Amino acid sequence: MLLTIDVGNSHLVIGLFKDSILRYHWRVNTHRNSTGDELAALFHSLFILEKLTFEHVHGIIIASVVPQMQSAWVHFSRRHIELNPVFINDDDLNLEMPILIDNPEQVGADRIVNAIAAYEKHQSALIVIDFGTAITFDCISAQGEYLGGAIAPGMAISLDALSQRTARLPSVDISTPPEKAIGTNTVTAIKSGILFGYGGMVEGLVARLKTELSPAEVRVVATGGMAALIAPHAPSIEAMEPMLTLEGLRLIHDRHKD
Repeated sequence: MLLTIDVGNSHLVIGLFKDSILRYHWRVNTHRNSTGDELAALFHSLFILEKLTFEHVHGIIIASVVPQMQSAWVHFSRRHIELNPVFINDDDLNLEMPILIDNPEQVGADRIVNAIAAYEKHQSALIVIDFGTAITFDCISAQGEYLGGAIAPGMAISLDALSQRTARLPSVDISTPPEKAIGTNTVTAIKSGILFGYGGMVEGLVARLKTELSPAEVRVVATGGMAALIAPHAPSIEAMEPMLTLEGLRLIHDRHKD
């Protein structure tokens, strides 16, 4: 099976594919100081839950926005699985998508992977929104070119800032929306500001990005751990693709292998 790993600032999203089918997937916290042996212990625990062993893995591909972990991933892959990992930032990896921004090396690996996966599926101009630690908006032309996009602070960052930098505002669970926008207590007011506020931000920014992408017909796709919370308040989102990054990693690995 193919082991796909999306290393984010807050979470590792891990998938195991058999051929083109995602058979297993996990989400765990990112620990930036993990050693290769600690990563092996983590993966061993996850595999044991599904009665798997490292011998089931025949390939590894990684998209990481945490560069200081790269040596740990190499150590884990080579020592414990006896495979060389493929990294999205490898110089010899042909991603088959033109990156039309000022400094292509600055764009996050996960953003490119999402763009490739979404274009492969939809074959149209796209805005891909990834709701993670940051919220990224990535624009792809109708010809499959990566054009750039926008970055905004994620909801967790905003919630942490509210609770840490204000003396009287509590931490709030935003998993359920308020009944109305006018909050009648602190908790419902914060929920309104985060859920309805971010939904409005998405709608406004998508409208502006679509104007700059015109005259193409543009589809809007959402992914990421927080996507399901905001999608009901952002009607411009047409499709939810929770495993988009893992699917993109699988696609890129298959192309690279071929």
